[in-house]
Amino acid sequence: MYLNCHSFHSLRYGTIPVSELVQLAVSCGVKAMALTDINTVTGIYEFIKECEASAIKPLAGMEFRCGHELRYIGLAKNARGFARMNRFLTDHNFDGTPLPLCAPEIEDAFFIYTMENAPEALKENEFIGIRPHEITKLAMPAWKNKIPKMTVLQPVTFRTRTEYNLHRILCAVDRNIILSKLTASDHCRESEIMMPLESLTEKYADYPAVLSNTSRMIEQCGFEFDFKTPKNKKYYTQSRQSDIELLTILARQGLEWRYGKDNMEAKTRMVKELKIIDQLEFSGYFLITWDIIRYSNTRGFMHIGRGSGANSIIAYCLGITDICPLELDLYFERFLNLNRKSPPDFDIDWSWKERDAILEYIFSRYGADHVAFCGTNVEFKYRSIFREVGKVFGLPKEELDTLAKNPMDLHPTNKVVRQVQQYGMLLEKYPNQRSMHSCGILISEEPITSYTPLEMPPKGFPIALFDMHTAEEIGLEKFDILSQRGIGHIDESVKIIEKNRGIRLNIRDTSISKNEPSCNEFLSRGRTIGCFYIESPAMRGLLRRLKCSDYKTLVAASSIIRPGVAQSGMMKEYIYRHNNPDKFEYFHPVFKQQLGETYGIMVYQEDVIKIAQHYGGLPAADGDILRRAMSGKGRSKAALQRVRDHFFECCAAKGHPLQLSQEIYRQIESFAGYSFCKAHSASYAVESYQSLYLKVHYPIEFMTAVINNQGGFYRTEVYVHEARMSGASIHNPCVNKSTYETALYGRDIYLGFMQLQGLEYKTASFIEEERKANGEYKSLEDFINRVPAGIESIQILIFIGAFRFTGRSKNELLITARLLLVNFKPGDRNLKLLQEPAKEFKLPVLERSSFEDAFDEIEFIGFPVTCSPFDLLQTSFRGDVMAKDLLKHHKKQVRMLAYLISRKHVPTKMGAMYFGTWIDAQGELFDTAHFTGSLKEYPFQGGGCYLLLGNVEVDYHFPTITVVKMAKMPFIPDPRYAHENDWKYKMQQKLREDISMTHRAPYPQEHEINIPRHKMNS
Repeated sequence: MYLNCHSFHSLRYGTIPVSELVQLAVSCGVKAMALTDINTVTGIYEFIKECEASAIKPLAGMEFRCGHELRYIGLAKNARGFARMNRFLTDHNFDGTPLPLCAPEIEDAFFIYTMENAPEALKENEFIGIRPHEITKLAMPAWKNKIPKMTVLQPVTFRTRTEYNLHRILCAVDRNIILSKLTASDHCRESEIMMPLESLTEKYADYPAVLSNTSRMIEQCGFEFDFKTPKNKKYYTQSRQSDIELLTILARQGLEWRYGKDNMEAKTRMVKELKIIDQLEFSGYFLITWDIIRYSNTRGFMHIGRGSGANSIIAYCLGITDICPLELDLYFERFLNLNRKSPPDFDIDWSWKERDAILEYIFSRYGADHVAFCGTNVEFKYRSIFREVGKVFGLPKEELDTLAKNPMDLHPTNKVVRQVQQYGMLLEKYPNQRSMHSCGILISEEPITSYTPLEMPPKGFPIALFDMHTAEEIGLEKFDILSQRGIGHIDESVKIIEKNRGIRLNIRDTSISKNEPSCNEFLSRGRTIGCFYIESPAMRGLLRRLKCSDYKTLVAASSIIRPGVAQSGMMKEYIYRHNNPDKFEYFHPVFKQQLGETYGIMVYQEDVIKIAQHYGGLPAADGDILRRAMSGKGRSKAALQRVRDHFFECCAAKGHPLQLSQEIYRQIESFAGYSFCKAHSASYAVESYQSLYLKVHYPIEFMTAVINNQGGFYRTEVYVHEARMSGASIHNPCVNKSTYETALYGRDIYLGFMQLQGLEYKTASFIEEERKANGEYKSLEDFINRVPAGIESIQILIFIGAFRFTGRSKNELLITARLLLVNFKPGDRNLKLLQEPAKEFKLPVLERSSFEDAFDEIEFIGFPVTCSPFDLLQTSFRGDVMAKDLLKHHKKQVRMLAYLISRKHVPTKMGAMYFGTWIDAQGELFDTAHFTGSLKEYPFQGGGCYLLLGNVEVDYHFPTITVVKMAKMPFIPDPRYAHENDWKYKMQQKLREDISMTHRAPYPQEHEINIPRHKMNS
């Protein structure tokens, strides 16, 4: 009898999670019910599963609203009706047209109107829903003759009085008004609850026709959904047979390309994989991925194939990935096995500048009706909750900021704030709005609207109204089409190298970069700023501790840096064993046999499979189930417990002692969900080598590309510094040399106009276009005549020195510009102005400090360019020790003067600590540790130069200074404000620092983990 139930997927309206809605129905004795969320079917698949598990007949529907106005409620009789309702809503979402007052003509669906908006004439499948409080109206002649077309309508929106208040708050949030401004029509009635079924039917006892209409409607609605059958596009060609034939031909061609004609090991692996791929009917998935890569190659785009897909030799032979699975002994079962029902996982990266072209191809090649982005549910989060709910209660901005930025125990304790906290915490994890998955593309056999309505965001690609987890549940596996700036660095570097040096470099040939001696030397010294994945302070420190100097060690490093490996203690243990290979024993022979390459340490996800198989006696496919259970991919706690019990049963059957099995399981459990698969790490390592090769051999071109792709881990200033250290001459933007992006001429880098704070993109682009069309600018006057820029933009260009080619001082240029543009508006430009010769102005000679330029640069670029930050200090002291000598000062106390680059927050059991990264006066990097005690007395005070006092600790070739004291050092007064005391030191405050926060529990200490270094008896 419940044909109009809302879950919390009725965004900013419903209050009940789907599973709890079904349990509520069970408690009320409901045997059939409909989920009709507002303009969405997001929760329908969870609803169907929950209902079937509770012996309730699920009805699939939707409440159609135009804005906040209810039009009608649709209930699908079958899958066709469901699909047509989705298509109907999709068309209006795409067109931006309002939903019509009358329901669409869909024979396979019922439509219910309320009494307020029912049309005079009803079609056969249209009814009027009667709410309990409206029953008395049925005695009126106007309604009496319509009883045969009436049905029960008891909407469900909330459960309790508290949830009713929460619903009203959500409605106010949605309308962006305070609670007191809500009208009765803005929210649901107080009666929209679920009552026992008997109580509901009793209300309609005098109108059996209404009850029988409702029962017949429920009987005729039979939307059944098959969750087991894959919904992805089945075939690339026309059939399974022709797909596997084509895949076999391509694999054989690729095998010869990758391995030559006589590699039997590769051929055997290829045949094995083809057999499993065919058995699982995944040939189409491989071929669609190959087709996307083929198109990418025709456009000259660079891509990186990664994820578990790189375990496959077929993927390697098809050019999807560049990782040889034989070289690294990659487990194919990690990628595909006969227990796996979902297609393989390919993650394909493109440059952020080129991904849209790939997306456009996919949508056009596979049909707009069959392709969509996966959606995501953006939940109410801590800050947004208190800000949104506080606004509804009328709190001013200052109080909203206090609530959003502070933990609850620091909130004020008045009544209003307590209400904000009460209702705010109820909203935690509730969906707030729908958005687009960053990379997940769905390609379906049937039209996507068979499963969901679609929305069209401003980006122009349709979005499904469910997330990746729901997509997987119903049999739709996504293709991950990603973008990253690392590829942009590499791709643009190659183009700049060809333009600047005339060298055409085939960086896609990984053999030129992987394990290249000079690259290995840079790796071992941690000289990796700008390089993909290996430039962060933590990674550079790890590389130095390992003295990483080859591909396989880098592959391992790429995984052990992950939080799970660090948390389990395996990262520290790996570093120890790597540096002391003769000072430990494998605590069981299986670990030496299977994990000898990583010193018996589980580093990759595959290692779980290996140990489960060879120690526990589980089949490889079952080991993969264990790995997936650990990673939390759709597995319940109960499923994880079953896997755990099975592992220990198998270990006991093999006669292993419980203590040993428990230690092994602890290691699996502590890291499996957060480590990389080996293929993924290898993919990262290959890309790291490609970028490192460019950095080593073409450092200036590479750093220019990094700057133009808006950097990586650090801010632009750091990459500019690195370019200078590589021999580049850095120049401020110039109207005759610079482009929007940073430009390179030989060894001269001209910063791009995009680096100028306050200069509009339109103006910056016009400067470059006009110069290309009509030649260089001859003077400031010529520039003003040709470029429609206002005085603000011209002043920025003057301050940064963009007219220095004129030989005139900034002061003279500023006065000239103001005289030329007094009372001038860009729209007043005419031929007379263009043709008039420039007037000569006699100007006084104005003295200018040599440091004024540096402060201009800090103001408009964010950092000094023409000098070092150290040159602006009041002190001439530069430190007792330089970074290059720290290895000689182990266990000694040192004083250093350094410029702050970045700091990383790390939680510990004693409180927060930070790791700092600095540059000394010679431009070399070094690292510091700041523990809770010293931070309380000597905290960080923003970007700039600091005097540091600390103790040097060398940990496996990597020196760190544990800071005891530090003080920020003052700059000279800003000479531009010699007579304004309030402004003399303002610019120093604009210097930036990179801060990264860590939101996790503190890692256990080494003594708390105590990984065995000796053989354990078996």
